Amino acid sequence: MGQEIKLIEFDQGWADMQKGISKLKRLLAGEAETPFSTREYMTLYTTIYNMCIQKGPYDHSEQLYNKYKETLEEYITSTVLPSLREKHDKFMLKELVQRWLNHKLMVKWLVRFFHYLDRYFINRRSLPALNVVGLTCFLDLVYEEMHSKVKDVVLVLIDQEREGEQIDRTLLKNSVAIFVDMGMGEMNRYQNDFEVYLLQGTTSYYSRKAAKWIGEDTCPDYLLKARA
Repeated sequence: MGQEIKLIEFDQGWADMQKGISKLKRLLAGEAETPFSTREYMTLYTTIYNMCIQKGPYDHSEQLYNKYKETLEEYITSTVLPSLREKHDKFMLKELVQRWLNHKLMVKWLVRFFHYLDRYFINRRSLPALNVVGLTCFLDLVYEEMHSKVKDVVLVLIDQEREGEQIDRTLLKNSVAIFVDMGMGEMNRYQNDFEVYLLQGTTSYYSRKAAKWIGEDTCPDYLLKARA
């Protein structure tokens, strides 16, 4: 006779998963922590796998799918948003860029741990894939609250550069890229939440410049600047 497989109760299995998730959070926070070994990764993956293949009421697939989303939401509301809310101007942009990078890493690792859900449970139920859920959590909780402030700071940086000031162009590029990323393959969020304001700001900026040039310069000088 084959060895009987011990059933995993949800609370027991989830407690084991939380240890791995806590380690992942420490790694993202830059704390002194060893990277995940192959053995650790396989242990976490196997825990999810075993919790999903159990029969009847012991199939915990749906609970795990919900817990995956809850884990990301809890991390965002308890750690990410408070950190963003206390920062302003370019420091807020730097924090947002770093938090978005960390979020993508967190989703990448969690998707590996929960991969069996993507392979079977999600397909059977026609549910959003784990990657999509991860992006949507950031979109709903972080982007929706912060994108207007981000847009304002980015436009200020662009105006500063137009005036000849040195700015962090990498930070500017990475901040704008978030508008694109949040479109999930579409450009609607970039266009509606950023580009329309960029075009308005550009028109306003050069209108002000033109008015100033007209008042200060001779006609030939004004025409030279207008053509530049």
